[in-house]
Amino acid sequence: MFPLQRGRRLRVNESIRSLVRETTLSPSDFMFPMFITEGENVQVEIPSMVGICRRSIDLTVEEVKEIFALGIRAVNIYVKVDESLKDNTGKEAWNPDGLMQRAIKAIKSACPEMIVMPDVALDPYSIYGHDGIIEKGDIANDATNAALVKMAVSHAQAGADFVAPSDMMDGRVLRLREGLDAAGFHNVGIMSYSAKYASAFYGPFRDALDSAPVDNVEIPKDKKTYQMDYANRIEAIKEALMDVEEGADMVMVKPGIAYLDIVREVKNAVNVPVTVFHVSGEYAMIKAASERGWLDHDKIMMEQLMCIKRAGASLISTYFAKEAAILLNK
Repeated sequence: MFPLQRGRRLRVNESIRSLVRETTLSPSDFMFPMFITEGENVQVEIPSMVGICRRSIDLTVEEVKEIFALGIRAVNIYVKVDESLKDNTGKEAWNPDGLMQRAIKAIKSACPEMIVMPDVALDPYSIYGHDGIIEKGDIANDATNAALVKMAVSHAQAGADFVAPSDMMDGRVLRLREGLDAAGFHNVGIMSYSAKYASAFYGPFRDALDSAPVDNVEIPKDKKTYQMDYANRIEAIKEALMDVEEGADMVMVKPGIAYLDIVREVKNAVNVPVTVFHVSGEYAMIKAASERGWLDHDKIMMEQLMCIKRAGASLISTYFAKEAAILLNK
């Protein structure tokens, strides 16, 4: 009761505020999404993602070493696949000499302690830009799961620590766990994109990998038949609980800032770590606004990351990981 209780006593200066701060950030809270392309000494900035590049494996390895030195301990990797290698089966996804498999090997060889979580989905390998195999004008769930198992096992064989299925097929976590175990990879974890919404915030990411669904009247024009309706909340809890039952070691909510209510709901419901993907559109908006002088870049960046952590994230996949780690290390 006022005046016996005055909340401002605990806000008098930064030293007091830091003593009672409920949530803290460190570089080990971050995972850095990285885009990999073929070639050597190749670095191409993605126009819609200022400061983020597609890099060849050699330059990716150098970047991994740099961020590891900053305290970041996980990378989520994606590859830009040559158009000539794409088809409807996605078979390039489990090529033992494919770009993803070579990238995993190179990163683990150069920086063994970096946790590598390769993306498991067929859209970078699909002529249709969808996360699954098209049959009779729709995404074939079970056939896609069989392909994803081959993809995940090839990642494990290359040295991945976790596989990160982002496809949103029904039952794929169980199939992946069974497939990994059958291949002897009992200790390779699964970080499942459990509550991945059909969001407009993914646009810049699709620019990075050239993986947007193609305009074809015979197939779905978007990913709404498998990614979640952003109007739904209870469904996210159900999906996360199902993935845990099927063997997921971590679950993910994607996107981030616009979905913090979902992050908290999922955190309260599951007994595994919750990852949050602070996605490309959220990144791009901060970059664009700060370039125009409308927002303070570093303050907004750190506020959003802190809010994601406060909402319940155990790990934040963010394109700001390197910049935030540099600030935190100061």
